[in-house]
This record gives sequence, structure tokens and C-alpha cells, in this order.
Amino acid sequence: MNIGRVIARPFTGTDISDFIRTGNRKDYTVLPPSPTLLDVITKAGREVVSIGKIGDIYAHSGTGREVKASGNAALFDTTLVEMPKLGDGGLLMTNFVDFDMLYGHRRDAKGYGAALEYFDRRLPEAMALLGDGDLMILAADHGNDPTWRGTDHTRECIPVLSFARGMTPGSFGCRKTFADIGQTIAKHLKVPALATGTSWE
Repeated sequence: MNIGRVIARPFTGTDISDFIRTGNRKDYTVLPPSPTLLDVITKAGREVVSIGKIGDIYAHSGTGREVKASGNAALFDTTLVEMPKLGDGGLLMTNFVDFDMLYGHRRDAKGYGAALEYFDRRLPEAMALLGDGDLMILAADHGNDPTWRGTDHTRECIPVLSFARGMTPGSFGCRKTFADIGQTIAKHLKVPALATGTSWE
């Protein structure tokens, strides 16, 4: 039936006026059709730390040590705790689900804006933990414009930001594919190249 993922979203409440999703979401996902960056890094003997729902999204393939947290604040706190533990050549990946679940799908532009401002205020905490040779990439997995009609995903063009100490500021342009993100990380970590994508490094 070409179904790639079924999402179970538990909630509390008695009717539509007070339904609240809990942090116990469960994704039932088919295995990726080919090895992902996470698989390649794991096969290379490197450490992978997956925070939030990453494990479910990738069907627990190559996702390494999975750390659960619910809500953007808890996800950020957990990320800050786990970053210093990550060994050289490893990958830590966090999914800040509130942007999508609480604000994008619900078309809550004010809530989305407040969440972005909160994230921006905390970002320097994460940047301060980066050492020489570390790379941070911020991206979205899809668009979800909170001002657009309906409740579905929108705009497949996404922002991608990268940061490393000593990096020369500039633009790496409009990319042709999401796969460029994975290929850039693969090149940076010096693991085998992925089947698709072009690094901007």
C-alpha cells in the first residue's frame, strides 16, 4: 500500500476543546530503502546519539544510543547534556518536534514565533560546547508554514545553517537535494560517501 510510516499519537482530554498530545508518541516506520548517514557512521564504528523521535523515524536503524525527551525545552536540555559526552567522529542528532507538532500543523504563528525566539536564545549554549573541528547543522525536514491554509506540510524549501569555529561566513547557495546535508556530514566526519548528495564543504 506504499505506507512508509504509521504514527500513534496518544492524547489526554475529553473532547476537541481540551485534547492535548502527550510525549508518548510512537512511530511505526519501514526500514529506509538504502543505508542512511546513520548506518554509514555506525558501520564505521563511530558513535551515534539520537535524541527525541529520531529512533522511530529511522526504524531504529543506525540510530545508536537513543535518548528520549519531550518538548523543545527538554530536548534542548538533553542535547546540552549529551554533547560533551560525544566522542570524536560521532554524530548527535536531535529532533525539535514542537515546531511541527504544536505550531506548524496547528497553524499557530505566534506560538511558532515564540518557539523560534526561545530556540535562538538558547542556541549560544550549544555553540559554546563545540570544540575545534566540530560542525553544527540546523535544518528542517520539511516545510510547515504556520500561516498557510490547512494542516498539512508546506513548502519543501527549507533553511539550512552550518556553524564551526573559524568558519568563514557566507552562503553555500540553494541546494538541489536534502541529501547534500548528509553528504556534507559524511565528508566532515571522513566516513564513506553516501550514494546521493553533494557536500558544500
